[in-house]
Amino acid sequence: MTITRLHSNPRLSGAVTFGDLVFLSGQVPGYALDAGGQTREVLAKIDTLLAEAGSDKDHLLSATIYLQNITEDFAAMNEVWSAWLSPGQAPSRTTVQAELARPHVLVEIAVTAARI
Repeated sequence: MTITRLHSNPRLSGAVTFGDLVFLSGQVPGYALDAGGQTREVLAKIDTLLAEAGSDKDHLLSATIYLQNITEDFAAMNEVWSAWLSPGQAPSRTTVQAELARPHVLVEIAVTAARI
């Protein structure tokens, strides 16, 4: 089977496909200042990368969500996340608090999906 790497640089690839699987690296927001806005930005990036890799959010298998402050931001992130998912299509999910790469990043999400 062929491994295809999308949006690669010397350190990482934005997405990697292998067979019927799509692996997305952790996606971070652009310029939104709150967790809800950052979650919307991240999910838009995920939609775009999944489409490019031959999948979509209805084929998510798993998600890992990293929050800079789980106590303050979990509810806002979860509200946006739940509205984004199609009914009955929730993947397995882990949500953790983590020190993220840049101080302004409140939300980072990595997903694995099946290709359509």
